[in-house]
Amino acid sequence: MADYEPLIREETRQRIAVYPGTFDPITMGHLDIIKRALTIFDKVIVAIAKNPGKEPLFSLEERKEMIRACFPASETRVEVDEVSGLLVDYAYRRGARAIVRGLRAVSDFDYEFQLALMNRRIEREVETVFLMTGFRWIFISSSIIKDVARHGGDVGGLVPDHVCERLRERYMREQ
Repeated sequence: MADYEPLIREETRQRIAVYPGTFDPITMGHLDIIKRALTIFDKVIVAIAKNPGKEPLFSLEERKEMIRACFPASETRVEVDEVSGLLVDYAYRRGARAIVRGLRAVSDFDYEFQLALMNRRIEREVETVFLMTGFRWIFISSSIIKDVARHGGDVGGLVPDHVCERLRERYMREQ
C-alpha cells in the first residue's frame, strides 16, 4: 500500500474521454457520438487529428470553429483541441480515462479493434470505448458528405446548418 495520499481522489476525479477524428467536416453522426459520450463521461475532448497523409478540405482552424459552433458557450464539458503523434499518449497526458470511437459497420471493427489493442499495450490506463453510430447516421461519413456536396447534392440534415453553408461556399468557389 502506498504511503502517500493521491492528489486527486479516484472517486472525485473527472471522467475525461478523447474523441479523435479529422472532422473534415463534422457530421450529425459525429455529434451523435459526442452527445452520447457526454452521458457517460464528465468531459469529452474532441481531438482533431493532423494527418500528414490527408489533404483536408477545411483548415484546422476552420474545423475547430465549425465544431465549437455546434455547442453553446455554456457547454463547458466539450473541449476542442488538436492532436498529432500517438493519440494514446495525448489521452494519457490530458488525464483521459478513455478514447471514444464510433463504429458504423462490422468493417470498421477489425481496424478499430487492432488499434485499441495496440493503444492498450502502450498505455494500460487508457481504455477504448466503442459506441455504435445511431441508425439515422450509419451510412454517412465526412468523405461521402464532401463528395455529395462537391457535385451539388443536398447534405442538409446530415451536417449542422452552418457546416452545410460552409460546404456550399467552398465548392461554389472552386467552380
